[in-house]
Amino acid sequence: MNKNYILYSIIGVLILIIGAGASYIFMSHMNMNMEGMDMENGMNMGTDTFPGYDQGMADHCVMMAEMAGCEPYNELRNKNASGDPMKMDTSFMDIDPATLPDARKVETVELKDGDSYKMEVTLVKKDIGNNSVTMLAYNGSVPGPILKAPTGAKINVEFVNSVPGLETTLHSHGLRGDYTMDGVPKDMGGTQDVMNTGDSFTYVLDFPDTGVFWYHPHVREDMQQELGLYGNFIAEPTSADFYNPVNKESTIILDDILMENDKIANLPDDFANYAIMGRFGNTMLINGETDFKLQANAGDVQRLYLTNVANTRVFNFEIPGAKMKLVGGDIGKYEKEVFIDSVIIAPAERYIVEVYFPNSGNFDMQNTKPESISKLGTVVVAENKTGTPNTNIVAAFNNLRTNNDVVTDIDTYRKFFDGPVDKKIELDIDMMGMNMNMMGEDDDHGGIEWEDNMVQMNKMHTSGMLDWKIIEPSTGKSNMDINWNFKVGDVVKVRIQNNADGDHPMQHPIHFHGQRFLVIDENGTKSNNLVWKDTVLVKKGEYVDILIDMSNPGKWMAHCHIAEHLSSRMMMNFTVSE
Repeated sequence: MNKNYILYSIIGVLILIIGAGASYIFMSHMNMNMEGMDMENGMNMGTDTFPGYDQGMADHCVMMAEMAGCEPYNELRNKNASGDPMKMDTSFMDIDPATLPDARKVETVELKDGDSYKMEVTLVKKDIGNNSVTMLAYNGSVPGPILKAPTGAKINVEFVNSVPGLETTLHSHGLRGDYTMDGVPKDMGGTQDVMNTGDSFTYVLDFPDTGVFWYHPHVREDMQQELGLYGNFIAEPTSADFYNPVNKESTIILDDILMENDKIANLPDDFANYAIMGRFGNTMLINGETDFKLQANAGDVQRLYLTNVANTRVFNFEIPGAKMKLVGGDIGKYEKEVFIDSVIIAPAERYIVEVYFPNSGNFDMQNTKPESISKLGTVVVAENKTGTPNTNIVAAFNNLRTNNDVVTDIDTYRKFFDGPVDKKIELDIDMMGMNMNMMGEDDDHGGIEWEDNMVQMNKMHTSGMLDWKIIEPSTGKSNMDINWNFKVGDVVKVRIQNNADGDHPMQHPIHFHGQRFLVIDENGTKSNNLVWKDTVLVKKGEYVDILIDMSNPGKWMAHCHIAEHLSSRMMMNFTVSE
């Protein structure tokens, strides 16, 4: 571990205990170069102040946002930094969970083309381990219901917000539909008004692609996803042989949640905390449960639809003792099936795997990290008492298919693979004048931060104190000042460069709304097994080249899917015209 991390953590703890009197000690130990700081964008709050405002206190609150008395300074700083306060009434979190209905079991809903379905946001009591907490829920469950529809269907989701003080929308992640149904608020470049308490809206959703997708809010994701607002869509194939035969299929939603003192850790109402690295949870969840169990019989082959809904955590999903095959990704199947030991899945990504359980017993589902392993859940494999396993299913599993339908679809785009880069963006951080490098050479493994090794520093930095940035080097524009324009039918090669020399270089999962793309090059390694995607993990110091099929007209956005980075304005817009 980098020695600086240990120093920062010790200093951070001292500050939280001692309070304002320790601020000068903290500032001196930070070894910060304050000369030349842009005071308008750094510590100075500008001319818009409030009665009792003190500049010295304002300076301390920049570095110690959670110090007692900093609340009005934090709100003012966030307002000046973003131009739009993130203030949200979170008093619902103070409601005694004992007064709320218990979270329901997740239901699976089969829908047909033209069907309507009502979805309501409510409050529930949810057990996290041995603790009962207040959480947000879609139709009373965490995760929300699994909505299945055939590929090519159009359904209506009648969405209602019934939570006091909550502002929200519903974003259907990965569905290539009407941009006015994308759930992106107007202040992010979208078309929808934020839904207040009691508001309703009917989302008309298209399912043009077969695969696994998901839904979540697009307002304060750092808060609302952490509190339980997420769920899966499954677009089912219309042909029986689209996938291999299996004994069973299940959705597996990977998540973590941060607990402190038997409660969900503080989620400020006017800014996102943990803004540097994102909010790492200390409690692992599968399908909202700390002790999730998947049932199987010896000899079974099961299809698992994997989705990562964590705020920032990357998972390396593995089931030792079982045999796993990679079948699909974000939007459909791979060109070729391959056997794998594990699959790395970043926030917002999805993967489809088939898993063969030859023997009975209990098998851990785990997150296999370079320095440790975290248990996520258990597969309970019973002895097969119904006879011998289905040999046709096992034979299909052991055969690695080439998906000629996918190969043929992608063939149209191969002529663009070696062409010039059309657009380039870079990923970086702006610490708003605080010149300090907080990343050491040994603090990540393979370009991924698997855990938060600088908890106090991360916690104290808020979305009002820094800007995570998408930068267009050819114009110097960044974030919402970027607005690309394309035509339907354009095929655009985009290079995403994750800068390695900033104040805190780290991985970023980048999501493009409304379109599909191919990852054709990862830091100089050409991809030899392609799948259509909507989210790509760009590791620290590396680049990826993606080829975007601009086939869906509308006003769209692209952003980092680390929730705290999105709250720190790491987003841009693009338009596809007919």
